[in-house]
Amino acid sequence: MNVNKVILVGRVTRDPEIRTTPGGQSVATLSIATNNFWTDKSGTKQEKTEFHNIVLWGRLAEIAGQYLTKGQECFIEGRLQTREYTAKDGTTRRTTEIIGENMQLGSRAQGASQGGNSAPHSTSAPSDRFAKGTPSVSKPAPIEEEIPTINLDDERDEIKIEDVPF
Repeated sequence: MNVNKVILVGRVTRDPEIRTTPGGQSVATLSIATNNFWTDKSGTKQEKTEFHNIVLWGRLAEIAGQYLTKGQECFIEGRLQTREYTAKDGTTRRTTEIIGENMQLGSRAQGASQGGNSAPHSTSAPSDRFAKGTPSVSKPAPIEEEIPTINLDDERDEIKIEDVPF
């Protein structure tokens, strides 16, 4: 049995970059930072930050482009994928990315504005939301899509072994 599963909860390091393939499919690239905290043998608290490159496709990419901003908490579930490419200097390079298959939005960074978007936890069809020059009376109300969210603000303290119930 083979398993290739990645689960990340962290903060977005830059606004997602959205592109469209020649075939018309949306693709978003973004980076997420995750922190690891521990206490070393001398009792000093230590911290290490890892940066993860994420690729989202289709509707997930569109949602990320609409709602994710730098500093926002985000849950990504997906798989690892390594690809090769030719760099500008002609050398062949490899990069490992996380192909996101599921995403949940978290709270925005403190001080970040919400911009012109509607509520951060729901979306509607882009053609309904951004149609211009059509009277709103003639359009039916868009169906709201439920987007699950997370909140890391409650998870600031270090987990202690005595708190684990098993």
